[in-house]
Amino acid sequence: MSSRGRGLGRQQIACAHMTTLEPDAVSWVVVMPVKRLGAAKSRLAQLAGTRRSDLALAMVVDTISAARAATGVRAVWVVTDDDDVAAAALAHDADVLPDGPAAGLNAAFSVGIDAVGTQDPGSGAVLLAGDLPALRPAQLEAVLAVATGLVGMVTVADRAGTGTTLLAARTPTALRPAFGPDSFARHQALGATAVDLPGLDGLRCDVDDTDDLREAVRLGIGAATATALQDLGLEVVSENGR
Repeated sequence: MSSRGRGLGRQQIACAHMTTLEPDAVSWVVVMPVKRLGAAKSRLAQLAGTRRSDLALAMVVDTISAARAATGVRAVWVVTDDDDVAAAALAHDADVLPDGPAAGLNAAFSVGIDAVGTQDPGSGAVLLAGDLPALRPAQLEAVLAVATGLVGMVTVADRAGTGTTLLAARTPTALRPAFGPDSFARHQALGATAVDLPGLDGLRCDVDDTDDLREAVRLGIGAATATALQDLGLEVVSENGR
């Protein structure tokens, strides 16, 4: 959800009782599960038809590109069992971790958390939605700057204020992913601090339906998603000149 017009609860970043750490340099690994394209974005079927998987993959690519460009992010790891997703991830400077078929979103995130703990134990972990075509590197950097100075998890709500688009912790073992409907409240109940900063609209705008996509276009989508929409014969007009 946009930071305008809604408080994000007792654990929001303005709280005085948060446990903080002295800021220091933290490198981050972004973990991004992506389901099989054939099952992705069913609510965009009327818009995209048989090209729905192309549109879904384009949004993944734009999310990877924005995350990879963020200062402090040392790697993006895509958890998937889809060959096309894996190939696109590798082509855009991400790494791939195998996902078990139909294992579920939280299980896929756990695969990534475990991998960060064993393969890159000095890094923090960022659990990120893979359908954020309007994400800007600076938005991710702003949230990670907050996470660097805190003990435990930080979280960012979606546009509706009920779902979660990001969950991060400088210590991967602190992460307790509980994604799904109403996950934002669950993550706060598990101790996550909600980050409520201005200018995070792209990070909050995960795309599940045509209304979400329209808002992402207004905010300014990445090149891959713009191309996919143009291939569908749709005009792409952004208010932000992206």
